[in-house]
Amino acid sequence: MQHKHPFDHWVTRGFALLIFGLLLGTVLWDVLGVADPTTNPVAALTAPQRSTSTPDPNTSENEGGPVEDTALPVDSADGLKPLAIEEHPMSITAMRQRTYPGSTITFEETLDPGTTYNQYVVSYLSEGNKIFALMSIPFGQRPATGWPVVVFNHGYIPPNVYRTTERYVDYFAAFANAGYITFKSDYRGHGFSEGNPGGAYSSPDYVVDVLNAVASLKAYPDADANRMGMWGHSMGGYITLRAMVIDPSIKAGVIWGGVIASYPDLFTLWWRPREVNNDTTITPERRRWRDRMIEDYGTPEENPEFWNAISANSYLADLSGPIQLHHSTTDETVPIAMSDVLYGQILEAGGLVEYYQYIGDDHDITYNLYTALARSVAFFDVWVKGVQ
Repeated sequence: MQHKHPFDHWVTRGFALLIFGLLLGTVLWDVLGVADPTTNPVAALTAPQRSTSTPDPNTSENEGGPVEDTALPVDSADGLKPLAIEEHPMSITAMRQRTYPGSTITFEETLDPGTTYNQYVVSYLSEGNKIFALMSIPFGQRPATGWPVVVFNHGYIPPNVYRTTERYVDYFAAFANAGYITFKSDYRGHGFSEGNPGGAYSSPDYVVDVLNAVASLKAYPDADANRMGMWGHSMGGYITLRAMVIDPSIKAGVIWGGVIASYPDLFTLWWRPREVNNDTTITPERRRWRDRMIEDYGTPEENPEFWNAISANSYLADLSGPIQLHHSTTDETVPIAMSDVLYGQILEAGGLVEYYQYIGDDHDITYNLYTALARSVAFFDVWVKGVQ
């Protein structure tokens, strides 16, 4: 029988002790919370930051889904009891009960005029925040009741790269040249607007800013408070639809490539496929608002009452006016199924709706731009101006 040398015995014991020490050190290192933040998912979490990505200059927005949203401070993680459904700040009931006083519109800067209109950078107040906006006023004699108005709701653009006079130039000009006061709010936290850009889908803030813009325009002497329409693209379509089930004074709405599905449908039409496909742009921090709301109120399947209460689609019988929808069949950002579904829902609710599809176009309807703009202007001329 072969015997091991005593030196071999001590080498074996020493090696075992070394391995045990390394394992113990690793455990203590992790328990004390000082692990490498690139490998520890808890240590790696940080507060949501404004996006520093540069949008595609060839598009009017660079929306990749609801990634800009942050959570509302209403969750059980901090020991707070979840709010009752009707009290939740995103619920349509709660938003109807709020006041939107607006303010006097302040003219900040005079810009070069357009073909048939003057244009300005202006500001107004929304919940104490100074919000900037682009505003056009037609040339010529003011109508007896004031100029008709189009409130223009832009889509998602990273707030820290947003600028008042950039993007949507042709879109904005189409309504301004058609004889409307056109008003494009920057939303809070965008460009030089004050406030935190909390996002659209988990916070009421952007809708609040737009409804305060509506109130400010109603008080503006040269605007006709009884002839106001609203246009929205993508995220701006979401804002437009919500505004029209909250404020009965909006006479008509036009939505292009809109994020206009109910919250239950958003989970299946938009958000869930991204997560299934492991889209790395949707980080844990950016998913947080959905996770918190699900923790407090359950999934759409578990608690449909809550998710329906925060969805404008549940209130389509209360739309303040007719809606015109535009969507590309090959929209790469927002699926056309959202417009398909909303069109059917409005009809079912007894509302008035027009729907135009554009085969092979993009999210901005670039290839059919002037056709879509002409249809949008004609729609507002009938339902806002009152042209027969």
